[in-house]
Amino acid sequence: MFDLDDTLALSKAKITPRMSQCLLRLLSQKNVCIISGGRYEQFQTQVLEELPLTPELAERLHLMPTCGTRYLRWDASGWRDVYCENLADEEKALIISVLTEGAKSLGLWAENTWGEVIEDRGSQVTFSALGQQAPHHAKVAWDPDGSRRRALWAYAAARLPDLEVRSGGSTSIDVTKKGIDKAYGMQRLLEYLDLRVEDVLFIGDRLDEGGNDYPVRQMGVPCVAVTGWEQTADYVEALLAPEGGPAAPPLLAPLDLR
Repeated sequence: MFDLDDTLALSKAKITPRMSQCLLRLLSQKNVCIISGGRYEQFQTQVLEELPLTPELAERLHLMPTCGTRYLRWDASGWRDVYCENLADEEKALIISVLTEGAKSLGLWAENTWGEVIEDRGSQVTFSALGQQAPHHAKVAWDPDGSRRRALWAYAAARLPDLEVRSGGSTSIDVTKKGIDKAYGMQRLLEYLDLRVEDVLFIGDRLDEGGNDYPVRQMGVPCVAVTGWEQTADYVEALLAPEGGPAAPPLLAPLDLR
């Protein structure tokens, strides 16, 4: 199971030919799931258009856009929803109001952006400080220590107690229904495929406390932390290497949940 932005590809960018080959090789042996805060259309642009899937391989690929609030599987007629946990219109209006007011009061509202700052993704509302299409270098420079995202997260979480507020990518805050985050998506996937937590390996770049991958780690799922797609490619290639090849890097130490 993989995060997408900064795990399989640069934020909002297409996967590279190297990553495409890694995923195709992995799909020839295993079920693969991608879970991300992005919309399904982002999965199409970043992954599916760059991944020459056969129907047999597509059947092993599981797509979970918007942090697992939506789950799609392949059948003969295309990609179809298994479920979709959409927000109500009044919930979305409240979220948009709180994120806008919070960003402006905290001095985080940029006037010159690359696309929409707040996007209604149906099952999730996402604030992207520099716009949805901001270049990678600008996003990395905006909040290198995470303090800006933490401030807006705290503001929104205090005013949206009945909803789930998470720090998303390098410039974003995601809001979904209460209790729905990547752990929710993981749990639904386990149930759907009749698996246990130890049967899954999760790879992501935001496994730190407060990151949008952290809920998966809290479940006890074996996890690997990466800082970019190159590390992910290295890891997958090590996993697929024949016996005697390079060893895969170690898993994160289990959390002490006592």
